[in-house]
Amino acid sequence: MNRDRPAVVGDRFRRFRAGRRGGEELAVPPAEFTSYYGRPILKPPVWTWEIAAYLFTGGLAAGSSLLAAGGQLTGRAGVRRAGRFAALAAVTASAGLLVKDLGRPERFHHMLRVAKPTSPMSVGTWILAGYGPAAGLAAVAEVAPLLPTRGPLGLARRALPPVGRAAGLAAAVAAPALGTYTAVLLADTAVPSWHEAYADLPFVFAGSALASGAGVGLLAVPPAQAGPARRMAVAGAGLELFGAHRVETRLGLLGEPYRTGRPGRLLRAGRALTVAGVAGAVLGRRSRLVSAVSGAALLAASVATRFGVFHAGVASARDPKYTVLPQRARLDRRAADPGR
Repeated sequence: MNRDRPAVVGDRFRRFRAGRRGGEELAVPPAEFTSYYGRPILKPPVWTWEIAAYLFTGGLAAGSSLLAAGGQLTGRAGVRRAGRFAALAAVTASAGLLVKDLGRPERFHHMLRVAKPTSPMSVGTWILAGYGPAAGLAAVAEVAPLLPTRGPLGLARRALPPVGRAAGLAAAVAAPALGTYTAVLLADTAVPSWHEAYADLPFVFAGSALASGAGVGLLAVPPAQAGPARRMAVAGAGLELFGAHRVETRLGLLGEPYRTGRPGRLLRAGRALTVAGVAGAVLGRRSRLVSAVSGAALLAASVATRFGVFHAGVASARDPKYTVLPQRARLDRRAADPGR
């Protein structure tokens, strides 16, 4: 047996040399991106629909607080009131969704026992804990005119408006961080299509937050008072569409989950609804019906965008090719340029 082995090896080497000189072409069969027992290489996120909904409600709270601040600073009481009430409702829903995902309410409390600036989840917990009371105080201040004028409640009636103004501005200051930290949280994971989009997801989430806040204003107030909402809609749509375009075109293979399957359908619907909502807000500024429909479209667009981004990440974690091919490409680049 051993005497025959050099002849076999030599024969294989001659066939290989013949292929290199133009003979029969030898090729490795195309790789199939599977893993043992059909399991993904990465463990897919264990998050369920509550986290996708949390992405939306957090952005809605942030956008609504910015809308309320705009109404406060321009003397539009209806815009301010709508933004404050929507912000409180959205942040309350966010807290409920987060606690439900954590499984036990005390886990949220445990997150507040430490502060880790390097952990997006820890930072986000503190942002939510600081933003929530400010948004709540601002909303409670809106009921001050309903309180009696005398007694302890009369004192509250006089104290709440200035407290509400300060709290509303504090919530607006925290709103950009609340609206975008979830993008950093997703990008900080090993999920390929989230991780690679670290530079662009904040634009998508910031724009989506602004657009959803604008949707609240367009739905809640007459067109004559909805100027801040229309401006927010235009700014939010621009940021969101810019970020979404970069996510789908800049990432190469890892942008594919954002274009195909359920995530692709959701994101395309989100873009269409965003464009329709902005067009209606700008062109239908004299019609209450058109403004309301435009506001509903912007809110629906934000839901579709957040769920689309969520499902795109899950899809990229489940398919091994989104882990294997980028790694091979990086290795090939390093081999071609050893000095890097």
